[in-house]
Formats: sequence, structure tokens, C-alpha cells
Amino acid sequence: MSAAPYRINACTGIDQGDRPYQQDQLGLLAHRYIKGCVLGVIADGMGGLAGGRKAADQVLLTAQQLFEQFDPASDDGAAFLLRLAQEAHIGIRLTAAAADLEPHSTLASFLILPSGHCHFAHSGDSRLYHFRGPHLLHRSKDHSLVESLVERGLLSEEQARTDPRSNLLLHCLGTQQAPTIDSHRCEPLQVGDVLLACSDGIWQCFTAQELNALLQQATPRQACEELVAQARQRADGHCDNLSLIVLKLDAVAPV
Repeated sequence: MSAAPYRINACTGIDQGDRPYQQDQLGLLAHRYIKGCVLGVIADGMGGLAGGRKAADQVLLTAQQLFEQFDPASDDGAAFLLRLAQEAHIGIRLTAAAADLEPHSTLASFLILPSGHCHFAHSGDSRLYHFRGPHLLHRSKDHSLVESLVERGLLSEEQARTDPRSNLLLHCLGTQQAPTIDSHRCEPLQVGDVLLACSDGIWQCFTAQELNALLQQATPRQACEELVAQARQRADGHCDNLSLIVLKLDAVAPV
């Protein structure tokens, strides 16, 4: 398996916003044995103080356990992310039955393989973006009412960002019915590519163009700090929980 010709530079950010408790969780995991294999996960929990955080924690626990067993040389990346989502969903349902709660969680996950291939999988309205220079190569489509209205031409993307129905989800993990999980195989990654995974508290405050403009000029750490700060400011005292992973592919310095 050939190594990809780039260096992975990444950072995470999480902030409670103006909410009384934090229900977002995230994880950015490097494979214990294989360089260049990275898993990123965003989980936005729902269901009250206890339920929402338990659901998000279950997503991260499932991701950590499965990634320890993942072998990029023989296991399929898309199938791995699908299994992660399905097993997290089952875990959340078991939590609901045991504790008499109704916890749910979104999922936005990406898996980078040492070969330079990358897979996305999501359920709910936490998002995944893939930028290359000025171009948005991919943005995950939310499983939400307003996104369905955008696709039908009844709302613009700008209107959808501020629509009061923006928190109404059609699918996520932990529902009584099996969740819808969408997957995407990215173009082979290149030096200069930027991946962003984030909860709705971040993306609702920015257009894709604004996100990319900041991501292109900042380091991942700077981008995380600036996006959180700007989201807090733009939300004007009504800021949701915020979580994001920024990952950039830098050129390998000559030896």
C-alpha cells in the first residue's frame, strides 16, 4: 500500500455556545499502527441533558472500538463507516430502552486511507465538506425538512440557514426506524485539499464560500478558533453547541 504524498495537518474545536449544556461530541483518531489512516467523527446529540450527551458519547465509543479493529489493507472503508453508523444506532437504542430516554444523534464521519482515498458517511444535519482550492468538491446533504425544501426549489440555501424549521430532522441515529445513512467516496486526495466536518451550530452561520475563504488562508488551529469565535458572534447570544474538525493536506517538505 503506497503512502500518500502529503502530510495531514488537523485540529478540532468544541464549544458549548450559549446552551446550558454540551451535547456535541467529536473524535479525530489516528490509526495505532498504520500511518496515514485517520478517522474523524462529529456527533450532535439530542434528547435533553442526559439523553443527547449519552447518544453522542455512544457514537464516539462505537467509533473508537471499531477503529481499533480496522485494517485498511483488507477492510473496505465505506463498509466500515456504514457499520460504525449502524452499531452506534443500535447502541443508542439500547441506551434508550435501559434508561427510559429518547436519545438521538447526528453523525458526520470521514475515513482517510493510506492510499489517499477518503470516504464520508453521515446521518442527520452534521455536515462534511471537501474543498480543493476555490472549489467545493462535495458537501453532504442534510437529512432535514429544510434541505428537502431546498432540493424541491421551495427554499434557497440562504433562506434554509435561517428558517425556523431548520432543527427538524427527517433521519438521524437512535430513531425507532432504521436510520438513513448516506455515503460518498471522495476523489483521491491531493496536496492542498481541506476537509471540514462540523455540527449545525457551525455551518448555519456561514456560506460554503465563507467557510472555504477562511479555511484556505488559515492553519487548522487558526480556522477552528476563528470559526468558533465568528459563530458565537453571529449567533448573537443564541449560539448552539459548536463542534468541528478541520483537516488540511500539506506538501511534504523535501528531506
